[in-house]
Amino acid sequence: MVIEQQITKELFDYIEKEIFPLYNRNEEGHGIKHIKTVIERSLKFAKDYEVNIDMVYTIAAYHDLGHHIDRKRHEIISAEMFIKDENMKKFFTDEQRRIVKEAIEDHRASSEHEPRSIYGKIVSTADRTIINIDDTIKRSYSYGKRNYIGLSEEEQIERIYNHLKEKYVENGYVKTYLEDKEFEKALQNLRRALSNKEEFINRVKKVIGNK
Repeated sequence: MVIEQQITKELFDYIEKEIFPLYNRNEEGHGIKHIKTVIERSLKFAKDYEVNIDMVYTIAAYHDLGHHIDRKRHEIISAEMFIKDENMKKFFTDEQRRIVKEAIEDHRASSEHEPRSIYGKIVSTADRTIINIDDTIKRSYSYGKRNYIGLSEEEQIERIYNHLKEKYVENGYVKTYLEDKEFEKALQNLRRALSNKEEFINRVKKVIGNK
């Protein structure tokens, strides 16, 4: 079933026309392609739980909206942008809006606490995306070029390796809360690639067109 057939039409149309274009302000790694991937994965997970699909869709649609403002607080800013959107009152009760806000706040991989609801767990898990290793490298490079402007290309490449290792190796800070066989398989592949730094650095250079 396609996404628009699962969501209340008026809500779907509003987010498509008014919210998605705002992601042009983010760097590519947190742009609309990533958001639509998270939406698709969130709706897949949601099938296994008794949840409001409109809420799941909205959480995923808003979760990175404030990333361009402050990447370090983007989950808080994105949640604030949602709760201040008066249009959302047409679609959700005050209690539902509170849950959506909290789930947006709870989605971040480096969060020190577990999501407060199943909605947060769904979207947080869906946000752990490794489409493939090269795509992950491209996202990290795009993120670095936007947020670490003073680094040389060699330093950007070194940052990519260090960041991915910190996030994805055993005992890294990335967390999932629901079973996700697709992610686990991709994670193991990435960990194997990261285990050889020299080969991984060469792969980064090829992917970003620096070799």
